[in-house]
Amino acid sequence: MPRIKRKDARMLATRPMPMAGPRGRVEVNLAESPLSWLRARRMISDRQFDAGEALRRDYELSGLPPCVTMRWDAAPLARPARGAPLGIDPTLTQLDAKRRFDRAVASIGGGLDAILWRVVCAGQGLRDAEGALGWPNRAGKVVLLIALDRLADHYRLPGVATGASQVA
Repeated sequence: MPRIKRKDARMLATRPMPMAGPRGRVEVNLAESPLSWLRARRMISDRQFDAGEALRRDYELSGLPPCVTMRWDAAPLARPARGAPLGIDPTLTQLDAKRRFDRAVASIGGGLDAILWRVVCAGQGLRDAEGALGWPNRAGKVVLLIALDRLADHYRLPGVATGASQVA
């Protein structure tokens, strides 16, 4: 179970990072994602934010994040021999989300996925992600802006890529 503590009206939780090995962990503010923090400070555009949230939604729906608790879903009900199916199988929903996630990550190009995954999916702060990747300060912001612009293009979100003009 993740360790949760309150600090200055923030709700912090320690989460495992599967891409960082068995000892990789990150402390996350559950009340605010890194993307919403960047958007609130006008470091990313609404288009970039929407693209990141779409990727994060597919990541969560696909079941890729590590499960830290038991599944308490109800047991499957027996279907009658005839009749319409009861609805979309949750497994198919997960598979579709996984395919969308994989296509989106592949569309942004190599080298950009590490920072994008750490900030958007794992909820790691930009400074921590730069340090974990061994990058210099502020390099992660530039790469993240480019990745979010390519991601927005992949999702065909309206607007124009603005990553290069926002780097200060």
